Amino acid sequence: MYVNPTLQRFWVIDYRIFNPDVDGKTKIDHVKDMLQSLVYHKLLPFDTVLMDTWYAVHSLMLYIDSLDKIYYCPLKDNRLVDDTFGQAKYKRIELLEWSQEELDCGKIIKIKGFPANKKVKLFRVTVSTNRTDYVATNDLSQSSTDVVLSCV
Repeated sequence: MYVNPTLQRFWVIDYRIFNPDVDGKTKIDHVKDMLQSLVYHKLLPFDTVLMDTWYAVHSLMLYIDSLDKIYYCPLKDNRLVDDTFGQAKYKRIELLEWSQEELDCGKIIKIKGFPANKKVKLFRVTVSTNRTDYVATNDLSQSSTDVVLSCV
């Protein structure tokens, strides 16, 4: 789906029927195909990809990054990350400690399995009184949890 916030309109621009028995493709393969089509064939002007937790896998996040696009995606609570720049072992996101500044502006982390020099910014977003999401983005300049909340 393509969303134009200026016009406050949206359009379905591509979709796929998931049928691996017929085409042998995974859901991630389909998303990569659609992104490639948007960038190289349809030449659609977009800069940000929003996706849910199911699609927040290394290969897709790095692929979107390689297209020079920004992504926002919630990560599962048990995802292993490092916020110490290699000074401590990886730990589950839900076990990270957050200063007030980090709660407001996010924190730089490394996701286990990412290339050594690849960092993302993580935001702890309170979605409701009983739900907290951890949203990762490759936009290291993003510094507002409120803006990230609008993406979830």
